[in-house]
Amino acid sequence: MKAIAAALTSLGPFGLFLLAVLDSAGIPLPAAVDALLMATAAVNPGAAQLDALAAVGGSLVGSMALYYIARKGGQTYLDRITDTSKTGKFRGWFQRYGLISVFIPALVPIPMPLKVFVISAGALGVAPTKFLLVVLAGRVPRYVGLAWLGAQLGLNTAAWLKQHVWHMVLFSLVLAALLGLLVKLGSRESHSPTRR
Repeated sequence: MKAIAAALTSLGPFGLFLLAVLDSAGIPLPAAVDALLMATAAVNPGAAQLDALAAVGGSLVGSMALYYIARKGGQTYLDRITDTSKTGKFRGWFQRYGLISVFIPALVPIPMPLKVFVISAGALGVAPTKFLLVVLAGRVPRYVGLAWLGAQLGLNTAAWLKQHVWHMVLFSLVLAALLGLLVKLGSRESHSPTRR
């Protein structure tokens, strides 16, 4: 894996693009894109935002590939990982809150499960445009932010992130709770009778 990372690093933004495609398409590369992005931004701060855009583009391509694969055969996978008596409940839960479970891990640079929710989005028929916009909304601030940190802090970026990991966990929990509350309130409003 180190040899592959070194080869991709030598390719600059194109290497980041390829790594992000592989990572988002389901090949397990935990935090590899984040680490490579921060390292390239530290070494060449002038190209940091170009590297971030390459990572965003690669992540979108990989996520959409996994999403469309799941549209073809993901229901079988979901049936295998969920009890068949609970599949209907899971489907309802995901259709109500599911894209929050895609958005939070796409946004926050701490290890969180994302691929199972990408597969769920495809298998359960989430609209492709909606899915793409949620991934974009999470990946742009994440990768632009990591590139900026890498350019500003240099090789100390990873240490800074480790020092602030609990802040990110707390941020993730609060954000998930707020988004869930907004979804519930929006759902309640749409189901309430119209007043005259």
